[in-house]
Amino acid sequence: MTPGEIFLELLKPDGAPERQLKQYEATHIIFVEPISGYLREGLVPGSTVQDRFGTTMQFPENAPGPTPHITAENKVCPDITRWREYVHAPDLEAVCADDEEGWAKARAEADQARKKGKLATALMGTGIFEECHFLMGFEDTLTNLYEHPDEMHQLIDYILEYRLSYVRLLIEKLRPDAILSHDDWGAKDALFMKPEMWRAFFKEPYRKFYGYIRSQGVIAIHHGDSYMVPIVDDMVELGIQCWQGVLPENNIPALQEHLQGRMALMGGIGAAIDRADATEEEISAYVRNVLEQSCPRGHFIPCITYGAPGTVFCHVDPVINRTIDAYNRTLHFPTSRPVPPVRRSGETRLPAQTGAAEASTAGGSLLEKLSQALQRGQKKRVLKLCQEGLDAGISAQTLLSQGLVEGMVKLGEDFSANRAFVPEMLLAARCMTAATEVLKPYLVGDAAVSAGRVCLGTVRGDMHDIEKNLVKIMMEGSGLEVIDLGCDVPAETFVTTAEEQHCDIIACSALLTTTMPEMRHVVELAKQRGIRDRVKIMVGGAPISQSYCDEIGADLYTEDAASAAKAAVAILQSKE
Repeated sequence: MTPGEIFLELLKPDGAPERQLKQYEATHIIFVEPISGYLREGLVPGSTVQDRFGTTMQFPENAPGPTPHITAENKVCPDITRWREYVHAPDLEAVCADDEEGWAKARAEADQARKKGKLATALMGTGIFEECHFLMGFEDTLTNLYEHPDEMHQLIDYILEYRLSYVRLLIEKLRPDAILSHDDWGAKDALFMKPEMWRAFFKEPYRKFYGYIRSQGVIAIHHGDSYMVPIVDDMVELGIQCWQGVLPENNIPALQEHLQGRMALMGGIGAAIDRADATEEEISAYVRNVLEQSCPRGHFIPCITYGAPGTVFCHVDPVINRTIDAYNRTLHFPTSRPVPPVRRSGETRLPAQTGAAEASTAGGSLLEKLSQALQRGQKKRVLKLCQEGLDAGISAQTLLSQGLVEGMVKLGEDFSANRAFVPEMLLAARCMTAATEVLKPYLVGDAAVSAGRVCLGTVRGDMHDIEKNLVKIMMEGSGLEVIDLGCDVPAETFVTTAEEQHCDIIACSALLTTTMPEMRHVVELAKQRGIRDRVKIMVGGAPISQSYCDEIGADLYTEDAASAAKAAVAILQSKE
């Protein structure tokens, strides 16, 4: 069988591929077609450019791809209620349709790929959800789903029409065998929003998008290197035939048991192994474990989870492929071992604080209402309850600690247990900020002192800020003062800030394996400056683990924002 034929077998519920494919072996991605050339013009490693929608894109050296760099000043769509004034999709038909030379070159490349037994595959980056947050920022996108649903539906439909015009032109001119379309709908261990919200806003647009692709006889491959277990049946229903980028956190064996061949899975080899210091033995052992766990259950292509071929560090990819070759030379039998369903572990809720005489039965009821209103993101109600509490003689500190902070703690626990999602966290943070401003004049003496001070940032070379921003929200909601250093922060800035601002904790985030060594530099520089004994160092992010934390000599590693805030408060209390 050719690689392409093996891929087609994997798409059949009863398919019989003769061996395991090696990553993108079956799909030859054509990068030279006119649309991609137009949309990605100037976007090379080390560059900062504006894309065709006007979004500022940064492509750090040694990164798998570009990321948006959105600030209040450069945001394309600062006001969703006026999105039509700001958002203007490129006219691909006018710019790219008549480039016959470019299309002929792309078709020739596709023909050559087919002669080699591969599927000619077109790449469509920046899906519908991604385009939304490229235009207005991640936080605005998610909160606008709650606060301005009508305008968000309109914008999503506009982006859908752009994507449909894109894919129609691509299929007409290139005639690909498959289309690989990108859109990440979650982080490594949770969706970005409730499954019901994703279905309300994005399912029908994607039904139209993938429905058109399938109607043209083209294979539909969706890239999403994120946790998407709660909507996997929806993905099948949309017509997605292969999910590329499946992170190991999705529990691939459990997915295979559930799907029973209804959709192929391509991934399993996470970015954690794509490091400069990864040895051949370490890479091979990691890949063998993936193969042994997932290949016997079928409909699986072992692959780096990135949305295009290749690893960041060139020595990693050949070892992955050699390990798959070695696996193919041995005999394997399907296994029917039961696999537990995928769930994020939750933590037991903390009991509500009890106590002060002023928080009587009536006060307690008000505090509970305040906590619930914050968890629901009801800012007007939160402010009203704060004022009612003050008028009733409840101290500002009690309203803060037993109402607002308690609400953030409960919401954080729900977030850790996958019962709450990023939009709810963002709305609650806005409530917390507004309420704190109301209470601030009444917080005096010790009550006005924060539980501790943290300098927080994403390390040098990494422009990702979603996880960092969630950590900031939860830390501030837990009573910590946070100095947000932003993204692309060098070790020198972390340590100097900790020195000058008398910080108790340095908190470092990273999403790219290429930027992990900067965390080690933070630890080493803190030692050199003589502040290591008095400053705790926290690390976190998708590629970080407890073993890496221990290896570099940091103090704390946590898996998510809520546990980061809880751990920070606990370690500061232990110092007292």
